[in-house]
Amino acid sequence: MNTENRLQSEEYSSGKVDILSLYLPELEKLIRDFGEPSYRARQIYTWLHEKRVLSLEEMSNIPKSLKQKLSENCRIPRMELVKSRHSAQDGTCKAAFALEDGNIIESVFMPYRHGNSVCISSQAGCRMGCRFCASTLGGLARNLAASEMLGQVYAMEREGGQRVSHVVIMGTGEPLDNLEQVVRFIRILSDEAAGGISQRNITLSTCGLVPQIRQLAGEHLQVTLALSLHASNDELRRSLMPIANRYSIAECLDACEAYFRETGRRISYEYALIRGENDGPEQARELAGLLSGRNCHVNLIPVNPIEERDYRKSQPERVRDFQAELERHGINATVRRKMGADIDSACGQLRRKQMTETKKKGGDI
Repeated sequence: MNTENRLQSEEYSSGKVDILSLYLPELEKLIRDFGEPSYRARQIYTWLHEKRVLSLEEMSNIPKSLKQKLSENCRIPRMELVKSRHSAQDGTCKAAFALEDGNIIESVFMPYRHGNSVCISSQAGCRMGCRFCASTLGGLARNLAASEMLGQVYAMEREGGQRVSHVVIMGTGEPLDNLEQVVRFIRILSDEAAGGISQRNITLSTCGLVPQIRQLAGEHLQVTLALSLHASNDELRRSLMPIANRYSIAECLDACEAYFRETGRRISYEYALIRGENDGPEQARELAGLLSGRNCHVNLIPVNPIEERDYRKSQPERVRDFQAELERHGINATVRRKMGADIDSACGQLRRKQMTETKKKGGDI
């Protein structure tokens, strides 16, 4: 465990073990250390991750004596639902949660024909500074533990009233800036011992932390990697995304190719279309040149306007022309379906509104 995550764990666990973040072998060792048979660990693991219980009291086949030991030495992190909004248009549900330390995070439940998806946050806030994103306003508060990411999936299943089959790590925060805990989250979420979600149904989105992309490739996961590209050349990308001052597009694409070679998973490139900034035919042709010959998919996203920025989404005909230009050059491209348009579903918006309301009431964040 690196220093940042170790300090985070010590600060928020109050000396108690976060059992929701433990792999099954780690939980088995803990139970043996309590002088209990290791099969109890699998029972507890099932209660936590398959039955999604919120407390030790709900674990009906666990002896009272073991529950007492767990209560004294362990914890199941809790998050409180502070705001939820349900779309009358498409069934999307967006929720803001308060963590135990008062930080606010947000998640989104999205029903699709192919199955239900949940978009989760990996950090409270974000330090990447992308100009068009509400998530980064206010900076980074802290990383989330694996349990806090799992908790979002489980809570959104309860809020949506249905099980989830797909998860996207694309909410507030940069997942690769919290790589250790994100990998832990993915492995637990996809564990067959917990009735897990297939890794092929998990997507991780990054703004382009090149060393961490290569490190993720070495984890040999089967998740889909999505690179937030948003520009067809380095100069334009630097004007939109501060991370582009550290890593060029060429470096990002090389790292993505390394991920593809290691995992065999097709790369997805996210491209937010901003009116008059990056949505012209010349940018489409330039983007096609960058991606020519690569096993990839381009996800076009008309940008979500936020109050603090004056970026506007591209007109529908401009979006169609951009897509058509890519396809003329042999690049597979689709336009992301807008979900929850009537409930401010864009990343970071509900969290920021909730934080603003809390400040106005004189509360702590």
